[in-house]
Amino acid sequence: MFSDVIKLCKNLGKSISTMESCTGGGVANAITNVPGSSDVFSFGAVTYSNEYKIRFGVPKKIIDKYTVYSAETARAMAKAIAEYTNSNFGIGITGKLKRVDDKNNFGDDDLVYICVYDRNIDKYYDIQHRVIYDTRSENKNDIIKIVSQMLTNILRGENGV
Repeated sequence: MFSDVIKLCKNLGKSISTMESCTGGGVANAITNVPGSSDVFSFGAVTYSNEYKIRFGVPKKIIDKYTVYSAETARAMAKAIAEYTNSNFGIGITGKLKRVDDKNNFGDDDLVYICVYDRNIDKYYDIQHRVIYDTRSENKNDIIKIVSQMLTNILRGENGV
């Protein structure tokens, strides 16, 4: 799934890091399943709690103002991880996979926010995706495919979506 991304990153001399919440490191896992990914993959953080999003650089005021389940938080996650790791691209993912969150009881229970941040040109690529499957693993796999396609398009000079 990420083999094209890895090849393109190698050819372009680009690197990737991730900060994932609802996907639980699924994107990082999919990337590191590709031989040679260590040449381009810098770091993967799974930040389920708000506390660790903040520790890794997401401004608390973003979470307080927009909630943890928002495009703004996904953007802040993507930018924070790119800056933390000095990567060209940061990926931020937050949302719910058809599950009520008693600690953060707001937002749609089937909406995921995905952002790829290009640190070199200070540009964000955003998608909001409604999950449709009944299981977490199916929804995670769906999101992982979307991220792979986004990165492939961005690296090819397309619009990312």
